[in-house]
Amino acid sequence: MPEVIFNGPAGRIEGRYQPAKVRNAPIALILHPHPQFGGTMNNQISYQLFYLFSKRGFACLRFNFRGVGRSQGDFDHGAGELSDAAAALDWAQTIHPDARSCWIAGFDFGAWVGMQLLMRRPEIEGFISIAPLANLHDFSFLAPCPSSGLIIHGDVDKVAPAKDIQNLVDKLKTQKGIIIEQKIVEGANHFFENKVDELIGECEGYVDRRLARTDAA
Repeated sequence: MPEVIFNGPAGRIEGRYQPAKVRNAPIALILHPHPQFGGTMNNQISYQLFYLFSKRGFACLRFNFRGVGRSQGDFDHGAGELSDAAAALDWAQTIHPDARSCWIAGFDFGAWVGMQLLMRRPEIEGFISIAPLANLHDFSFLAPCPSSGLIIHGDVDKVAPAKDIQNLVDKLKTQKGIIIEQKIVEGANHFFENKVDELIGECEGYVDRRLARTDAA
């Protein structure tokens, strides 16, 4: 899993990239939790998501937002981090130009940034949004949400309360042409303490179902 450094809008961005073995394999971009609360690309859930997609043949990239680790720049409350994510996807597409599609997976702050990127990049065909901060951030930009995906969260999450995430899911499910799956991990808090394996298992199942439908089509 090679370390990579590439140029972003605020300077160098530090990442880890796992190339695909198949020329037209899809790309997966992994976005980490809130930088001001210890979130990095080495967060356990971000790390597990990276390997989830890698094991399924994706070209995978996880990276540190500006100001985290060896990535240059300063925290920018989401706007700059969205630019970082766009630059990361650009870089991955340059390295892996024949990708047939892209997926994005984010946790916490990374889920919010990822869903904004989803609106700007039509090549993103699937997403996993883990514990999105629907109580703290405005998700009205998902009008309409352009891709089907999974929203997964814990039922005892006090950082991103279940009722706020439920309101987001209910709103997205009214839109035509996409399918939003929702999974609730019972007994899980915001960080999925003692529930990470269950979380990743649900994510694996979702990706496998989507890939099977793609192959069948």
